[in-house]
Amino acid sequence: MSPPRLTVEETRRLTARFPDHEILVVGDVMIDQYVWGEAGRISPEAPVPVVEVTNETMRLGGAANVALNIVSLGGRVRVLALAGADALAPQLKSLLEQHGIRAIDLVEDAGRPTTLKSRIMASRQQVVRIDRESCAPLAGKPREELLAKLRGSLDTVRGIIVSDYGKGVVDLELMEELAAETRRRGIFLSVDPKESHFYQYRKVSVVTPNSLEASRAARITIRDPETLETAGRTLLHELECDGVLITRGGEGMSLFRDGVPTTHIPVMAREVFDVTGAGDTVIAAFTLAHVAGATLEQSAVLSNAAAAVVVGKMGTASVSRPELEGAIAAGFPVKSES
Repeated sequence: MSPPRLTVEETRRLTARFPDHEILVVGDVMIDQYVWGEAGRISPEAPVPVVEVTNETMRLGGAANVALNIVSLGGRVRVLALAGADALAPQLKSLLEQHGIRAIDLVEDAGRPTTLKSRIMASRQQVVRIDRESCAPLAGKPREELLAKLRGSLDTVRGIIVSDYGKGVVDLELMEELAAETRRRGIFLSVDPKESHFYQYRKVSVVTPNSLEASRAARITIRDPETLETAGRTLLHELECDGVLITRGGEGMSLFRDGVPTTHIPVMAREVFDVTGAGDTVIAAFTLAHVAGATLEQSAVLSNAAAAVVVGKMGTASVSRPELEGAIAAGFPVKSES
């Protein structure tokens, strides 16, 4: 198989089609709070730094960041997710709307908080993270409402992304129904997986684990090209999906498909400041590109370029269409191996 090549003009033709397609993002939304400051001394109360706060920012995280990346790339998006019946829920919806995400179905559950991850940052370094969340499975009336909204959304979308952060939205019944309905309707279904849920993702279109998630799910420690190949092929076979895209950090990413050689895409990032949310960017760019007409291999190339952009930014971030086109214009080699 010839390695995928994308010229700048081919990329622009693809990205020009992004606004024509609507993607449904289902999963665990959250707010990423960043408290910025300087640490100039150690506390007399305990051996910890004292951070003098200079600024505070609130950003979209989890499935909400996936949706943000789709909008930033010029695509259209619907969001179906879970929030608490608390003061943070309106703030989350407001953040989504501020970023141009207006098709929002937030199911509220009074029994849990809206997920908030607070990061204390001192001199561009994370000092501590504080999580406010519930990981209890969704049940009762909120679950029935979410499933009803999901069924009502399938007629208008071309692709569906399941962003599973293990906060209660994604379960076996939801995934089995989604897999059956998307195959029947010809809708592309991709999953950013949670390690403990891996075998709920059978018969989806593509899963995008990182190396650690893939190692544990396949029960094979990835340590060299041979174990990488075995792990990828094991997941492809056991999940019965169309593709497995393993993101490998500093070693790039590898796409496995049945009956064709594995495509290895080397890392493209020049500088890495923060990998927070990079997986959100990968699945957003990959899915949007494929729905817009790219092959799975071309979609992997585009998602790799998108990830290279966001890891060069501090904190949870997104990539724009001009940034993606610029990254492709920079050029990088791609190789294919059996």
